[in-house]
Amino acid sequence: MTKLYDNVDHLDTNASATYTVETDVLVVGAGNAGMEAAAAAKEAGANTILIEKEKTINLMRVGLASVGSRAQKAAGVTINKQELVESLAAFAQHNVDQRLLETWADNSGATLDWLEEKVLKPHGAHLRAEADAMVTNKAYQAFPTENDPTFDDQSFTSYGDWFLEYQEEHGVDLRFETILVNLIKEAGRVTGALVKDLVKDEYYQIKAKKGVILTTGGYSANVELLKEWNPLSLKKNVYNDSPRSNGAGITSALNVGAIRDEEPAETIFDRGLVPVGKKTEDMYYQTATYDHWLWIGSYPFLKVNLLGERFANESVPYQFIVNAAAKEPGYLYAMIWDDDYAETLEKVHMLGCARYGFPGYMKNKEAFIADTEQHIKDGLVVKADSLEELAKKLNLPADKLKEAVANNNQAVIDHQDKEFGKEAYRITPIKKKPYYGCILGGRILCTFDGLRINTKMEVLDEKHDPIPGLYAAGNDAGGFFWGSYNDRVPGLAASHAHTFGRLAGQAAAGLALTEADQTISFAEKEVDAASSASHI
Repeated sequence: MTKLYDNVDHLDTNASATYTVETDVLVVGAGNAGMEAAAAAKEAGANTILIEKEKTINLMRVGLASVGSRAQKAAGVTINKQELVESLAAFAQHNVDQRLLETWADNSGATLDWLEEKVLKPHGAHLRAEADAMVTNKAYQAFPTENDPTFDDQSFTSYGDWFLEYQEEHGVDLRFETILVNLIKEAGRVTGALVKDLVKDEYYQIKAKKGVILTTGGYSANVELLKEWNPLSLKKNVYNDSPRSNGAGITSALNVGAIRDEEPAETIFDRGLVPVGKKTEDMYYQTATYDHWLWIGSYPFLKVNLLGERFANESVPYQFIVNAAAKEPGYLYAMIWDDDYAETLEKVHMLGCARYGFPGYMKNKEAFIADTEQHIKDGLVVKADSLEELAKKLNLPADKLKEAVANNNQAVIDHQDKEFGKEAYRITPIKKKPYYGCILGGRILCTFDGLRINTKMEVLDEKHDPIPGLYAAGNDAGGFFWGSYNDRVPGLAASHAHTFGRLAGQAAAGLALTEADQTISFAEKEVDAASSASHI
């Protein structure tokens, strides 16, 4: 018998609806996927209600991946789609539905073109394509997929308020502080949902004639679901940066017969500062403001376990070092660097959000220094005039730490990492006092193991048949990621949400596949026409 899940928000699933509201499409969750889904459904002619349990929409992420966006074509960026798709599938050891990868690659460019045209351009902004994807480690193939919203090609601009304005102008009925209680299924079809107005403290029913789209954002904020579906994450991670993602969409679908991914997938950042002596089992700090986040945590400086021993190549996708630390005592690790660190940041050539300068988040070395200094003040980064003193402050064996530093400095001289094979240009010396150190753990940004869907974004049942009237996108939708996130394809997670949200909105509104294809083709024609007149 299929397990039934209690309402994760502890609401009365048997409550009587005070009244009923009718619409064509109901979207649950106002994040990247939900905002796209609602806009697409409304654009396709469907009356649309978008509900969100919080008082605001979720973060609209910058750094959006695509294949063949207008911005990429204008910048001369070309990507071999099939090579990219196969690389993503191989990264996941093919524990994914490759048809979904193909669907994303085929539709991501048109989705970003729509976002640029309808949301960014009316406010004077545009997308800038990032052409650089240089990584010399042959084990991790990188692709120039990133597009960034900007006014001046020098810095990011947010666009959440603009997207909200678009919804309001186009008649999407957006209801904040309205929470999903359970889905309603009649005669084998999902026909709507019981919801609760948190302000008025009343339950009511939303009847959705065409479909319900789940875009609530995964389950990283739900410790009980993590224990059941991804227990190791509670040992790897000491922070959760998505506290509103409690799994409500996934569990509500499971309760009406849906199936989900059987293995976990997640994005973990290697930037979680941990007080010295704190254990992972004592921390699962939920933050919406990225508290105690160290930007240089992703940089390939020397990293040692709690025994003071180097344990892995630091020049790997940012989640991998956390994975490696999960095989070490205490699941945590220390990072060690010296007073010349700011001079080495640009030359190690990071990608995505860790990058030095635009399109990273830290524009210059002064910004990195300021970020590090604030954590020295709060005691989470320590510094010392000797390695012995540093080891004492970090509660590490001094002899082991000194040995690790000596080996690191010899690797600089040898121009070769004989221990773990880090690229020579990413080996940085530790010689200039004061020396710096900190204890780091993972910070889970989101979970990706979600409901199984097909290429129409329809949620599947145990027979792998679509559940009529039920769709999912964003982190509620599975089959696309497995295990660790591939940061060598910058912006993939946000683009997955945007693209599949848009496709879900079109499908739920009844836009036939041929009509959707025509919409995409029209966008492609616009790209061709505009390619000679770059706005970058």
